[in-house]
Order: sequence, then structure tokens, then C-alpha cells
Amino acid sequence: MSDAELVLRSRRVITPEGTRAAAVAVAGGTITAVLPYEAEVPAGSRLEDFGDDVLLPGLVDTHVHVDDPGRTEWEGFWTATRAAAAGGVTTLIDMPLNSIPPTTTVDHLRTKKEAAAGQAHVDVGFWGGALPDNVKDLRPLHDAGVFGFKAFLSPSGVDEFPHLDQERLARAMAEIAGFGGLLAVHAEDPHHLAAAPQLGGPRYADFLASRPHDAEDAAVANLIAQAKRLDARVHVLHLSSGDALPLIAEARAGGVRITVETCPHYLTLTAEEVPDGASEFKCCPPIRGAANQDPLWQALADGAIDCVVTDHSPSTTDLKTDDFATAWGGISGLQLSLPAVWTEARRRGHRLEDVVRWTSTHTAHLVGLDARKGAIEAGRDADLVVLAPDETFTVDPAALQHRNRVTAYAGRTLHGVVRSTWLRGERIVKDSEFTGPRGRLLSRDD
Repeated sequence: MSDAELVLRSRRVITPEGTRAAAVAVAGGTITAVLPYEAEVPAGSRLEDFGDDVLLPGLVDTHVHVDDPGRTEWEGFWTATRAAAAGGVTTLIDMPLNSIPPTTTVDHLRTKKEAAAGQAHVDVGFWGGALPDNVKDLRPLHDAGVFGFKAFLSPSGVDEFPHLDQERLARAMAEIAGFGGLLAVHAEDPHHLAAAPQLGGPRYADFLASRPHDAEDAAVANLIAQAKRLDARVHVLHLSSGDALPLIAEARAGGVRITVETCPHYLTLTAEEVPDGASEFKCCPPIRGAANQDPLWQALADGAIDCVVTDHSPSTTDLKTDDFATAWGGISGLQLSLPAVWTEARRRGHRLEDVVRWTSTHTAHLVGLDARKGAIEAGRDADLVVLAPDETFTVDPAALQHRNRVTAYAGRTLHGVVRSTWLRGERIVKDSEFTGPRGRLLSRDD
């Protein structure tokens, strides 16, 4: 530890080997050693002792819609990354929609980076998009450093990002598999959606019926079949249907390279508690009934679901009307994902180490950042969160940092108060006080 510029000490540090009292030495923004708590602090090193507060690795959220440029009135890099930092998220990967233009060509990626430059409070990377007409752009985007490609199997909700039918899915998948890339898929089958009752209006039960679980299950089955045929690496986005889990388990056992994520809202909110007209709860796939949550939590415990990400998808407040058919579908959760998941996880007997695995270690691995992110160990970036896990707070929308402060968690009491967040050894937020933007724009090869 002789070269340490900074030593962060806690009685509870979550490391890959477990939780223990430790001193984390940092130099040049990198963790250089994880030593016993009592290790001597070198002369000239700055010491921060967090006592019994937990020191954990910063979260890596691989599913975030920043919407900038083009829909900056919905969200922007400045506000989204402040919300991330406030919630202990130190790295986010931006989805290729709902910005205009979408990130579907190298030129569009350049436009996205120009919008993010100087605005990011945390590190930011980018997904590319797979559209019906841009197969020729996929390899150039991969070479330009995107972390993977997103596709929809049903309408996305924005005209500039059309979905793929099965033939075009196969074309995109074959191209991406050819250069060893990752294809992440919004898996809802359009034929099942079209056959479901589309009543509209304020009743949540009617909206839920319009997005049945069998639409997810059929889409996942088709995705598995294509991935098996093409030996492609695929990722199921925001899984909400517990009924799809046996299909995924069987596919994995058969050698299909498939990973799966779910979201805090599917793990912590239920259809039964959604008031009619409350479209702050609207997302696609939808929040399902309470009985659906147990299989999701069991799959996380078993490893059948790999990770938990927010799918932060904000809009202006006027788009959150009381008609579930026409209201914008998206839940803003960047700032609240850690306490929301931890609150329900602790109630179900899971440990904070499990939450770190689902929201940091596995997400970093998913996008190939696990050499630098996702754990407290020597050689990784000193991206860290200080958490008071037993303290509670009540969600006040006015205290949130994302641009349009609509939240499905308003009024809920959550466990886990983020004391401070650190990016490469620099404290970027403490007690709601922020530094200037210190985030970097990441590429896949970083």
C-alpha cells in the first residue's frame, strides 16, 4: 500500500471473497490492494473511514435510455448521470433509442457521443441498434466500440426504431454472430400482442391483458431457436414472465448462449397495487401479478436470471396520461434501483452480496467490462458506493435527479441510503452534493 494516494476503510467491504473489514488502497483511480482493516496507512495518504457503513462496488446498469440528443426534454446525459450517481450507479450503457437519431450507424454514434461529452457524471457506454435495413452498419458499429446491439421483436413505440420480423432477426443475428457480438432483444411476439384484447382506457387490468405473458414466452422460444441454429450469443431484455424461465433453462442446458436480465419494478411492484389511471407504472412488458414474482426471485437465486438493470425509460410528464393504451411506457428507476432491490431482497432473505452480484458483477461481465468494473479487488477502477443498508427513507419525487420527476416508487419506504458515490477514487456525490461531471465515454475495447 506504499503508493496509495487514498485509503477507504470500512468494517463491511463487499469483495469477491465475501464481506469483511478491509482497507481499500487507491492510486491513479485504480484499486491497488484490498488489505486488512488494521493495515497501516502510509504517510501522505488520505484516509476515509466509513465505520459500519458498507463499501460496495459501483453498480453497472446496462439498460438505460438517456434520450439525448433529440428528446432531451425527456432526459439528458447531465440529469440521467446525476440520478445514476445519486443511486450508486457508476457506469451505465445507453440504449440506441429513444434519441434522435438512434444509434444505428457510426455517424449516429458520433452524434450521441458529442451530446454526452462533458455532461456525464458517471462512465457511459453505448449500445448499437439492429434495424430491418442496417445490417451493413452492424460491423462498423462493433468496430467503433458499441457494447452490443438491441433489437425489438414487436413495435418499439417510436417510428425511427422499427422492429425485426423473424427473417430480419435471423439476418441481423447471423451478422452479429459472425464477428462475435452480443444481440440483446426486447422479446414480445407481435402476433400474440395483436391477438390480445386492446381495450385502452385507465384500467390497469385491461392494459395487463393487452400484453399477455405468452407474448413474451413465444418470443423467447423463437429467439432461442434462432440462436441455437446460428450459434449466436443473445440476451433477453427485461424479462417479466416467470413462465419463460423453463424454456431458458432448457436452452442453456442444451448449450445455447443466452443470458437474461430482469428489472427492479418486476421484482418489487405488483399488478394488484397499480391504481387505475396511474401510468407511472406502465412499462412493456408490464408489471405482472404478485404470483409472478416468486419465480423471478428464485431464478435470480439459482442463476437462471443473470442480472438486474433498470430499463430507465423516462418521458415528459404530459405523456404519462391516465389512458394506459396511449401513455408512454417506461419507468424511471436509476436513482432508486439499489434501495428498491435491496429492500425486497432483504425481506426475502437474500444478502447484499447477492444484490452486488446481480447489479454490478454480472452486468459488468455481460458487456465485457469485468476487467475494470464490478468488484472491489486490485486492478479494478475505484468505483465505489458507501451504503447505510439498514437506514430507511421515503421516496419523494422532488428529491430525484432525473429530468421529469415521475416515479412509480413515490411514497414507498425503502431500505438503503447511499451516503456517497466514488468514481475512480474521486467522490462524485455525498449527501446530495455533486461535483462537476467526471465520467468518461467508454468503448468496448477499453
